[in-house]
Amino acid sequence: MIEIARLDHFVLTCRDVELTAAWYERVLGFRREIFGRERRLALHFGDQKINLHQAGTEYSPHARQPLPGSADFCLVTEAPADEIVAHLIRSGVEIEKGPVARHGALGPMMSVYCRDPDGNLVEIATYLKD
Repeated sequence: MIEIARLDHFVLTCRDVELTAAWYERVLGFRREIFGRERRLALHFGDQKINLHQAGTEYSPHARQPLPGSADFCLVTEAPADEIVAHLIRSGVEIEKGPVARHGALGPMMSVYCRDPDGNLVEIATYLKD
């Protein structure tokens, strides 16, 4: 049996790669990277990244049915939930839900949900300290 250590990256299929990249840069402070011969676009945060694929021209291999707006994922921050809410409001981002208590991979957390330009559900969470 192999043991998986961590998540390296995941892919979002986008209606408009530039619009999506700009949103993640502006709202969440992600860093843009152009890489590879194809000049692919990725967004870095911490030790991970999100690769962006333009709908209809996805890089191979890809998901069987890549669709914009089909992702639902959680990003972790050290900022308390009230700061997350205030930042999203200042950034002009509508809050879908929260703050609400949730249970993540490492235990209890408070989460705030919003949507990116493609409608992907983005959960921004802070782990609760004991």
